[in-house]
Amino acid sequence: MPYTTRLLEEPLRRASRSFAAVLLTGPRRAGKTTLLRHLFPQARYVLLEDPDVVARVRLDPRTFLEELHRPAILDEIQNAPELLNYVRASIDRAPSRKGDWFLSGSQEAPLMRGVTESMAGRAAVLELLPLSRREDPRVSWFRGGYPEVLARPRGASLRFRSYLQTYLERDVRALSAIRDLPTFRRFLSLLASRNGQILNKTDLAAPMGVSVPTIAQWLNILEVTAQIVLVPPYFENFGKRLTKSPKLYFVDPGLVCHLLGIDREAALVRSPFAGAVFEAFVASEIVKEQVHAGRRREIYFFRDEQGLEVDFVVPIGPARLLLLEAKATRTLRPEMARPLARLSAAVKGYALRSYVLGQSPRGASTAALAGGIRGGAIEDLPSLLS
Repeated sequence: MPYTTRLLEEPLRRASRSFAAVLLTGPRRAGKTTLLRHLFPQARYVLLEDPDVVARVRLDPRTFLEELHRPAILDEIQNAPELLNYVRASIDRAPSRKGDWFLSGSQEAPLMRGVTESMAGRAAVLELLPLSRREDPRVSWFRGGYPEVLARPRGASLRFRSYLQTYLERDVRALSAIRDLPTFRRFLSLLASRNGQILNKTDLAAPMGVSVPTIAQWLNILEVTAQIVLVPPYFENFGKRLTKSPKLYFVDPGLVCHLLGIDREAALVRSPFAGAVFEAFVASEIVKEQVHAGRRREIYFFRDEQGLEVDFVVPIGPARLLLLEAKATRTLRPEMARPLARLSAAVKGYALRSYVLGQSPRGASTAALAGGIRGGAIEDLPSLLS
C-alpha cells in the first residue's frame, strides 16, 4: 500500500528534536506504525503484541531495553507499561539525547496515566487520527478515512467488521471488565443512530437495559480510544440561556455508515441519517486539522433554549471565531444561513467568519449567501481554519 503523506509529519519531527521520547496515540489502524517507520527508518522497530517479545520484557525489562539499539520504536506500548519506568531511567542517564524513543499505542487513557506518572517533561504527546480529506482526496463521508478501507474499498464491509471485532476483543477488554461484548456491540449501533445529536445518557440507557453510570463508562471507553468525540456547547453566554449537554459524533463517518447498515453512497444520500453523517464528517475534519497540526482540540456548537442552533463554533485566534453550518447537499440556499446570521447579530467583541459548508465543488466559498455569510465545501476547511 503506497505511503500517504501525513500532516502530523512536521510536528513529529519537531518533537523528536526537542524531546528524548515521543508518544503517538490514536485509534487502532489509523496509521501510527506506518508514519513512525516512514519518518524514522533508522529506528529499531519492536512490536509489543508479539508474545515472544512481551515474554522477554516481562522476564527482564532492564536487559531488554539496554540491549535495544536506539533510536527505537516501541509499538503498542500499552501492552508493556512497565517499560515506561525503564525508559525514564534511560532518559535521565543521558538527558541531552533527543529522539531516542518513539512510543505508540491505541489506548490513550492508560498511556497518559503512565506518561504522567513516569515520564513527565520527558515525552512529547501527539495524536494521529484516520486520514483527513486534505491528506487523501479519497476520504469521504461514506468511506471515512481509515487507510486500509481507502486502499481496498470493495472490501470495506469486511474490514469494518474485522476492525470492530479487534477493537472489542483488544481495546475494550483491556480498558474495562465488560464481559458481555455483544451487548456493547449493540450499544455501538444504537449510538450510531444518535450520531450528531445532543447526548442524553438516560435515553441511551433505557433501550439497552443498563444503568446511566454504565452508559457513562461505555462512552468514556469510546472517547479515550478516539472512536467518538464529544463536542461541548460554546461557553460564552452571548446574553442567552444555553444548552449544557455535549453533542456526540463518531470520529470516522465510514464506521458510522457500517454500523447503520448503509452499504452504498447512494443509500446514504437517501437515508434519514444523511445530515447527521455529513455533520459528523465536518466535525471529524475540523478535529483532524487541529490535532494533526499538533494543536489541542477546540470545537464547540451553539444552541440556546429558544431553539437557535449553529453546528460548529471554532476559535481561530484571539477574539476570532469561525461559525459553520454543515449541509449534506450540493445546493446551498440563502435560508441555510439564517442561524449564522442570527448568532452573528448577537455576538459582540469577536471577529467572525461565517460559512455554510455543503458538498459543493471546491471553490464554492466564492458564493455569497446572505449578509456576509458565504458558502463553501469540505475542501475549504483548511483555509477557513487558518
